[in-house]
Amino acid sequence: MHKQVKCKTRVADHGEVFTAEREVNAMLNLVKHETERIESRFLEPACGTGNFLLEVLRRKLEVVKSRYKKNQLDYERNAVIAVSSIYGIDLLEDNVEECRCRLYDLFDAQYTKLFKERCQEACRQSVRYILDRNIIQGDALTFKRTDRKGEPIIFSEWSPVNSVMIKRRDYSFEILHNTQFGSDAGLFSDLGEEAFIPDPVKEYPVTHFLRLAEHG
Repeated sequence: MHKQVKCKTRVADHGEVFTAEREVNAMLNLVKHETERIESRFLEPACGTGNFLLEVLRRKLEVVKSRYKKNQLDYERNAVIAVSSIYGIDLLEDNVEECRCRLYDLFDAQYTKLFKERCQEACRQSVRYILDRNIIQGDALTFKRTDRKGEPIIFSEWSPVNSVMIKRRDYSFEILHNTQFGSDAGLFSDLGEEAFIPDPVKEYPVTHFLRLAEHG
């Protein structure tokens, strides 16, 4: 299990203490059904090195494996959708890089075990590209990136269109604040009432899930 403290200085400067595995699982079990829905989106605004996000993705990938392991294309598409549902923000660059690496390594370990030499580099590239877009170095309280001073945090919504195509729309995190980020029917308030659905800051052409990085 990942250690809970990297060093005392980081605790003092940033209040950085990582959540232990037991607590992670106990909290996620409260929303167990959602953690096992491939397309349900999760945002961790202080993700650290990804303890929560890693467990969410692990659960989702287990569902993908159980349903689609006999068909490589279906597995790849749904694994990409599972990865695309995971979002995180952290102040510190090393945490962001470690979080991305841990999430990618989890995906790649299962993918490689299932399909071995048949694995496609294009699928791995799409997953790496999504994680670069979805795990952001920034401050969730100011809605700004901390690696690009003054730039707003922008998140991409990845929406399946059919069996192989995905639609990407980029949204300002500040505008998305106080809404549930994405659902099959749009954005809704916590009370279940329809909420304001913001305009994206940018839209991209519908793209094959293995070619997402080409529109970066």
